[in-house]
Amino acid sequence: MPRFRRCRQARCHAMVEFPNHYCDEHFEHEAEYQEQRQRWARSHSKTYTHKYNVVTRNRDDAKADQAKFYRTRQWSALRKSVLLRDQYLCQYCKAVGKVTPGKTVDHIVPIEFDARLKAYANNLAVICPACHRLKTDWEQRYYGTGQGNQLRPVGELHTINDIVVAMIARK
Repeated sequence: MPRFRRCRQARCHAMVEFPNHYCDEHFEHEAEYQEQRQRWARSHSKTYTHKYNVVTRNRDDAKADQAKFYRTRQWSALRKSVLLRDQYLCQYCKAVGKVTPGKTVDHIVPIEFDARLKAYANNLAVICPACHRLKTDWEQRYYGTGQGNQLRPVGELHTINDIVVAMIARK
């Protein structure tokens, strides 16, 4: 018995027999759609993932150790305790008087800059996605963290208020 699905064209309700994705009226889009699917499959293959993990994420022993740390029970328990402590609220938004939910636990002083602080709860805070992007950009400029950057000999900022002031001053 043949299988059917709806045409992928927006607002077209025609039924199409498998393996096609478009009806006879919109069939000119089929080749383009197949090519797009193949591009996606190539970029999400195991070799692509392996290259990303080996070349980009785990580019040296320090980065590989960082990645391993985030898969430990210690990190899971620490993350959970910080989320409960901060009540799932972004501490950076809270410093400027806003209330924003957050699910990410971020290191106040980046691990890349000072690896000794990676497991201290006092060096962790909940952060929302918008603040996380801003803070990551700021860390790259201030500390010199990130791929291709050189760490700078600067003083560590240990409080969220100091970081927020520094981030605002750099805008």
